[in-house]
Amino acid sequence: MSDRKPLMPKATAVWLVDNTSLTFEQIAEFCGLHNLEVKGIADGDVAQGIKGMDPITSGQLTRDEIAKGEEDQSHSLEIADNTIEVPQTTRKRAPRYTPVSRRQDRPNAVLWLLRNHDELKDSQIIRLVGTTKPTIQQIRDRTHWNSAALQPQDPVTLGLCTQIDLDAEVQKAARRVEREQKQAERAARKSGTLLPTEETTPPDVDPVKVEKPEAEYPSAEILSPKEPTQTREETEAEEQERVFQKLQEMSAESSDGADGDADTSDKTT
Repeated sequence: MSDRKPLMPKATAVWLVDNTSLTFEQIAEFCGLHNLEVKGIADGDVAQGIKGMDPITSGQLTRDEIAKGEEDQSHSLEIADNTIEVPQTTRKRAPRYTPVSRRQDRPNAVLWLLRNHDELKDSQIIRLVGTTKPTIQQIRDRTHWNSAALQPQDPVTLGLCTQIDLDAEVQKAARRVEREQKQAERAARKSGTLLPTEETTPPDVDPVKVEKPEAEYPSAEILSPKEPTQTREETEAEEQERVFQKLQEMSAESSDGADGDADTSDKTT
């Protein structure tokens, strides 16, 4: 016997009691009711005022199956397979409802999300807080009419969303950022180009003002190196000539000194 039961068991049992010669046990087994309950339906003590529902027109039971049950009291009725495919309708998710007493807290919650989870997209913030995209943009640009009085507050503490919803959106945003970074790295490797400066330079460093160390600049000696001086050994003849000239100079100096002394002595006499 199948575990499936008719949609309206009591109404189906009322119709089977009134229109068939099935036993109470067969009707109770098919409808998932107790034998005494079916007997009470037949006696009019149970299900008073319930209109019977035809299981044949609803496609839950066939005439052949009812005929088999009427001929053989030991036969268990089998519910018919539903041949009609009911398409599943996807309901569009409605915007999150925010109580009137909490609606003035939504800008504070948006400011908290923008400061602490800037990886969240506007659509994610809308799902969490129930705000609008223009409001998010105004708070981000500090053009909101009450921007001077806004204070960042946790939306979970304010009761605008649950911690589970917030964690789910943050994890989803983290996976998206990681996926985008991997795609950018693969694209950079394929094209053979370097990554942009925004990704390779820390946010607190201005790439325009970064100065190169002095070691990277070439010095004047590197640009115009001096030729090394070559030393040549002196030959023996050159050495003798140099010594002879030195001796001549020394003798000339000594003779000049003697002549000067003689002149001075003549003048004194």
